[in-house]
Amino acid sequence: MAFEDLKENAEYIKEQGRSYVDHNLAFYKLKFFKIAMKSSFSILKFALVSISFLMVLFFGSLGLAFALSIYFGSYAQGFLAVAGGYVIVTLLLYILKRKLIEGPLLKKCSLLFFNS
Repeated sequence: MAFEDLKENAEYIKEQGRSYVDHNLAFYKLKFFKIAMKSSFSILKFALVSISFLMVLFFGSLGLAFALSIYFGSYAQGFLAVAGGYVIVTLLLYILKRKLIEGPLLKKCSLLFFNS
């Protein structure tokens, strides 16, 4: 009798262990899927906003360059003035990149990954 009870308990423990592993595996698959989907949607949303912003920036730059060309009386000077503005903005972003870009980006990615 004792061996049969022990055998039944061992089978029960084996089934419970297998069930535990299967449930944990399913949980982590679901968690990975959730993180992957959140990341994918964030990347897609960022890409769409970036493309829209770049289109506005491009056409705005052309408009500004032509307006400055009329003001200066030369297409070259108008386009150079816009290019000079972009050089100044680029230098400022390079100098302040850690504070303006890396910190907020790291914080956003950390929240996305660890709060999932």
